[in-house]
Amino acid sequence: MPRTSLLTNRASLTHKIGYAVRHPARITPYVKRTARDTWLRLKHPDHVAYYRAVMASDTGRNPEAAVGSRSHERWLALGEMQFDYLAEHGLKPGHRMLDIGCGNLRAGWRFIAHLDAGNYYGIDISPDILISAKQTLTTYELQAKLPHLTITQNLTLDFLPSAHFDVVHAHSVFSHSPLGVIDECLAHVGRVLAPGGFFDFTFDRTEGAEHQVLREDFYYRTETLLSLARKHGLEARFMEDWEKRPHGQSKIRVNNPA
Repeated sequence: MPRTSLLTNRASLTHKIGYAVRHPARITPYVKRTARDTWLRLKHPDHVAYYRAVMASDTGRNPEAAVGSRSHERWLALGEMQFDYLAEHGLKPGHRMLDIGCGNLRAGWRFIAHLDAGNYYGIDISPDILISAKQTLTTYELQAKLPHLTITQNLTLDFLPSAHFDVVHAHSVFSHSPLGVIDECLAHVGRVLAPGGFFDFTFDRTEGAEHQVLREDFYYRTETLLSLARKHGLEARFMEDWEKRPHGQSKIRVNNPA
């Protein structure tokens, strides 16, 4: 997937007009989505409640599309990409993994198959997508791996044990999150990381003005998120090798120096 311009402000009127001219067939779906999202924002002012409603709507139509996959083949490819990257970075069967925003186990089923039984913890804000996750678990016959799949209301991670997880992973979560949600996660993730563990997250990167589109897609400068992690006493670095992957988002890795 070619990376779009890092200077593009997708919220600007100029960009929207230009995009509409280049893609006239997408105008009607965009208008319908805008109307739906406007109604959901009015009904659910809190971002988590709003995005849970978005996921309920999207999952009802197509669970794989709800997690950002245009086809089953793309769903498989994106999951494989996530798994391969962490496997190359040392993910071992004995590691305990927390998958934030696990969705319908696009990558999760591969992690579950790789890890020892009971070592995968997937959390998500959407009960609808977790129902789909259980269907994925059944499809790949991974019940004996005893994965933990839990709904959550926030990212304080307060129900999880301290110093427990070797790998924490959040793919396409912060790309849909306002800064306050990201800050909440970074304020608490250090507590659950085991010594030597790391937290990988992807985000939509911009080198221009930070912006959001429909309160669903958020674009941040790298330094904004690196600084946020450091504010909470975490070490953070931009993962250059992820940029070689055919994916539109970028990745940051966080370590707890303690």
